[in-house]
Amino acid sequence: MQDNTYGISEIVGSSETSIEDAIQKAVANAAENRRNIRWFEVLETRGHVEDGRVKHFQVHIKLGYTIEG
Repeated sequence: MQDNTYGISEIVGSSETSIEDAIQKAVANAAENRRNIRWFEVLETRGHVEDGRVKHFQVHIKLGYTIEG
């Protein structure tokens, strides 16, 4: 196994559809700016309620990535 150095970022994703969609969108958006993402961890789930209904699902996630060099 190769020795690596890892970085960690925390982000929040949201979706009107589902928690899973919020995760997928957050990771995809982060991958546009951060290379070598290797894993994620959901730290917190929450949502926004409007007129007695869930309007947005939100996920606070931690991303792990390898640092090059």
